[in-house]
Amino acid sequence: QVQLVESGGGLVQAGDSLRLSCAASGRTSSVSAMGWFRQAPGKEREFVATISWIWSGVTTYYADSVKGRFTISRDKAKNTVYLQMNSLEPEDTAVYYCAAGLRWGTFATMARWNTYDYWGQGTQVTVSS
Repeated sequence: QVQLVESGGGLVQAGDSLRLSCAASGRTSSVSAMGWFRQAPGKEREFVATISWIWSGVTTYYADSVKGRFTISRDKAKNTVYLQMNSLEPEDTAVYYCAAGLRWGTFATMARWNTYDYWGQGTQVTVSS
């Protein structure tokens, strides 16, 4: 089992920045990728970004809506993944969930929520206009 704990959410104004953290514990050696999804009220869970380190180097995927504004990164020593969010917009308001998966694949595969095996409890991000 892998446990995920998110932190860093909050209330900010449009244009501000925020950094989310996701600390993993348990059988982290089995994890091939970690990602972020978000869900706004009345909407489906939406892919944000994902990162993998199973090949040489690091591979990342981003949703078009956040590309150029959000950056996903990983601190291997701390078993923690970060989501740096810049130039936040009211449309970014949602509960952000961290996820960990046991496999890696194409963008289409990694953008599906059911590719991931473990989930955090979520952290609220609210961007006011």
